[in-house]
Amino acid sequence: MTIEYLDAGEAISHGALSAVPGVAPAVTDNIDYERLLRSRAESHNWITYYGAYDGQRYSLLDQINTETVKQLTPAWIFQAGQSGQIAGASTYAFETCPLIVDGVMYVTGWDGWFWCLDAVTGKELWRYKHAVPYDVSLCCGNVNRGCAVANGKVYFVTPNAQLVALDATNGQKVWQKTIGDVRAGESASLAPTVIKDLLITGSAGGEFGVRGHIDAWDLETGEQRWRTYTVPKPGEPGSETWPADGEAWQRGGANHWVTGTYDPETNLYYAGTGNPAPDFDGEVREGDNLYTDSVVALDVDSGQIKWHYQFTPHDLWDYDSTMEMTLFERDGKKLLGHFDKNGYFFVLDRTNGELQNVTPFVDRIDWGVITPDGKVTPRKYPDKEGVPVHFYPGPAGAKEWTHAAYSPKTEMFYVPVADVGATATRRRREFKESMPYWGAGVAVDIDDMAGSVSAFDTHGEEKWRWRIDYPMAASVLATAGDLVFAGTPTGEFVALDARTGEKLWEFQCGSGHHGSSSTYKVDGKQYVVVPVGWGGWLEGIIPGMLGAGHGSALIAFALPD
Repeated sequence: MTIEYLDAGEAISHGALSAVPGVAPAVTDNIDYERLLRSRAESHNWITYYGAYDGQRYSLLDQINTETVKQLTPAWIFQAGQSGQIAGASTYAFETCPLIVDGVMYVTGWDGWFWCLDAVTGKELWRYKHAVPYDVSLCCGNVNRGCAVANGKVYFVTPNAQLVALDATNGQKVWQKTIGDVRAGESASLAPTVIKDLLITGSAGGEFGVRGHIDAWDLETGEQRWRTYTVPKPGEPGSETWPADGEAWQRGGANHWVTGTYDPETNLYYAGTGNPAPDFDGEVREGDNLYTDSVVALDVDSGQIKWHYQFTPHDLWDYDSTMEMTLFERDGKKLLGHFDKNGYFFVLDRTNGELQNVTPFVDRIDWGVITPDGKVTPRKYPDKEGVPVHFYPGPAGAKEWTHAAYSPKTEMFYVPVADVGATATRRRREFKESMPYWGAGVAVDIDDMAGSVSAFDTHGEEKWRWRIDYPMAASVLATAGDLVFAGTPTGEFVALDARTGEKLWEFQCGSGHHGSSSTYKVDGKQYVVVPVGWGGWLEGIIPGMLGAGHGSALIAFALPD
């Protein structure tokens, strides 16, 4: 395989490598919208990012359960390796969520990598490498969180803001589209979502002062169907929450860089948005700064924003709200649950955005108070040039981008919690395209940190807590076997009793976890697969682990025959 090294000035259309020859079964040919709607019913597969449109990360599989999990053992290991111009040991993390369709696994990696594997043996069937320019501006590590599958193709985004469709049987490129302005500092990292005949993506790059957007693309041709900007221009609804003069709105952030959820009954796509820019200097962007730190409910067919809810108005702490919007029902109401970086758990009516309840989910919160009616009262923020301010949670949040899970069987949420503070010192900087636009220097606490997997009911009452010494930084997975799977920063992959939090099983994976595990079944045998690979932004949010062992592997577990 010949590798071409490009800089950002060369033609984008030249920036892809041929797939390594190989053939995989044509298992995605009949994956369409109707099948995706029923994805949880075929829990032997994991065919969309969260396992289903609702974002619950819950599987009906129960062969591995509280009685049998003690026998769980590695079935295979796939070593992804380290490669790429900007994928050095300190810049990447393995943040993916593997998809599995009828015994075939599709896995994205950092730096434009894509692998297709045999889900029973871990054998590589084909691989693809996108040529990512070495000078792309990336805030928080060279990462990718997953892919989508449909109609015989796999779809993923690249760090240099490209959307690529590959033939799912051989990895050959079908089409490629530019979805962001790499020169301005835009990038892409989320797993696309297939809805009807559309592919939904979002942009990244809020730390470089870009204007966030959400896009829909034709599933077959890649042609753009609509674009919705998440910062309104003057005259649009919400523009009154930005300065009336100047250009703050043009570089306002609000990027959608984590996959949203979807309700077919309301036809709404629930997208979380990121921080405003600059992150910490609020004087240059007075107002609430819509639609930053919000959930926006978009009509899938048009991209029109039907309603929104802002979790942290006028954010001064870098509290993105991009994390999952989990859909569930309670007392006959269609609801949405969201664990925000600001430390609070919100439950909204997902038909109109009305707040149902809000409660804290981490012990230490001193940046501000959110009252039961949703009003925000800030307490501590970097408001004076050169004066350090310490606050909890730090910019990494009480929960990073990694996902909670919800079990309709136990009616509980399981959330990976980070309890760590930081000090921010305001440093005003003039905006320069593709240069970091933070507005502060930040130091995360090296000592005095903790983490947990915590279980909450839908009203926000904590039911149990499994504690560790470091902030949790990986997604959790819930199953009908009454298990919760979670990976720790120090490398342990554990199974907890979903009802009590008791640790039932553990395996040391050799590197920290910062991705999303999946579960599936082939030929009557259930597997759990987890990506392992420490690095990237993790060393910024848990500096006490600087220099910890890096890795880049997929490990699949199963019960012995």
